Amino acid sequence: MINRADARRFLAPILAISLVLSLLGPVPAAQAQSRRLSLIRDAEIEATVRSYADPLFRAAGLDPSGIRVLLVNEDSINAFVAGGMRLFINTGLLMRADTPNQVKGVIAHETGHIAGAHLSRIQDELKNATIEQIIGMVLGGAAAVASGNGGAMVAGVTLGNEIAKRNLLKYSRTQEAAADQAGMGFLDATKQSSRGMLEFFEKLEGQEFLLGQNQDPYLLTHPLTTDRIDSVQQHVDQSTYSESKDPPADIARHERMVAKLKGYIWPLSRVEQEFPQSDKSIGARYARAIALFRVSRMPEALQLMDSLLADVPNDPFFQEQKAQILFENGKLAEALPLYTAAFNQLPTEPLLGLELAQVEIEMEQPEYTKSAIHHLEAVTTIEPRNARAWYFLSVAYGRDGNLPMSALAQAEQAMAQGNSEEAWAQAKRALEGMEAGSPGWLKANDIISEAQLIKENK
Repeated sequence: MINRADARRFLAPILAISLVLSLLGPVPAAQAQSRRLSLIRDAEIEATVRSYADPLFRAAGLDPSGIRVLLVNEDSINAFVAGGMRLFINTGLLMRADTPNQVKGVIAHETGHIAGAHLSRIQDELKNATIEQIIGMVLGGAAAVASGNGGAMVAGVTLGNEIAKRNLLKYSRTQEAAADQAGMGFLDATKQSSRGMLEFFEKLEGQEFLLGQNQDPYLLTHPLTTDRIDSVQQHVDQSTYSESKDPPADIARHERMVAKLKGYIWPLSRVEQEFPQSDKSIGARYARAIALFRVSRMPEALQLMDSLLADVPNDPFFQEQKAQILFENGKLAEALPLYTAAFNQLPTEPLLGLELAQVEIEMEQPEYTKSAIHHLEAVTTIEPRNARAWYFLSVAYGRDGNLPMSALAQAEQAMAQGNSEEAWAQAKRALEGMEAGSPGWLKANDIISEAQLIKENK
């Protein structure tokens, strides 16, 4: 969740944390204007993508809890692995996927890159990079490939000349074929069809002969060949699971995910054209409710959300969305029980905990402040690099009169944002009011040591 002013301008609650980049380096002609990209956070969309990804990660022998899946607010088709165990997926890919199986095919392929440790040296060097730096490097790399200008690689980031000179995420054809084979194996292991992978490649096949700046970035970093497509086709022809269909629950979640993204990203006129009032499906009403909310037509948005909750009572994500509409219109007391109900159903969902805590803080009542601290401590345990959660925790600690812990939370926030100097200063301030040997005292010293190490390495 973001503040109310930002929410009206951007994609609340999708932009739960906003990590916006401006590309400062040269970009292709089609991107001549300065571009701004962001990660998006949404509990429902992340849960949907994780439901596709986690079985594939486990089939690859990977621990799903050790892999972050991040959504990039970008209309082009792309997905990539960077910075260790981090999988990035563009919203454009999700919205253009016709079926869950197509998204699963992409994730299976990218899982093949992770399991195969492709570009492992670069990944090792990027493990400690901020998300902003990684996206900047990836975009700069795509610009360099498209324009032939290696200078575009620096694209507003400072990871050092050695990395900047490389063609980040430029996989070889051999690695691509290996990732295909591994991905198809993971799909078979989970008794799913590889047909979606084939359909995804067929979507991109027609772009092979376009100029670089007109191609989707996926082709710039994942060279597509006829041999690869033929190999996947052969597997589809032979696999026992090729005729396996997506479960109805997956199809329903996919339709909701796509509708939600379109509701937040597209203008209202386009949403109403694709989802006219005559369309009473869940996805259509969901998209219209969100698009109406974005243009401050609250009564109509709430009426649609009430109709959805009448059809699917106690759906936590519908409860969350209705709560968001109320919250962004200043109706905190009405939003709080809805957030609470959603969180009680999904108590390990960090974004729901964060949204609930923000409302509790803004209620400005002592009992809610203590509850917010409890929820935010749980969120930061699950997502220790969630800068926004640390920010709200610092506010809650401050209101509760615990200034040393407030300073420690600010140190954690600074560290999550890559500001090691601020983290060092706040951790030093926190130490002044803490008992030696206490958990907070130990953590503050850990931050000081980490910040000093970063400074020395610079």
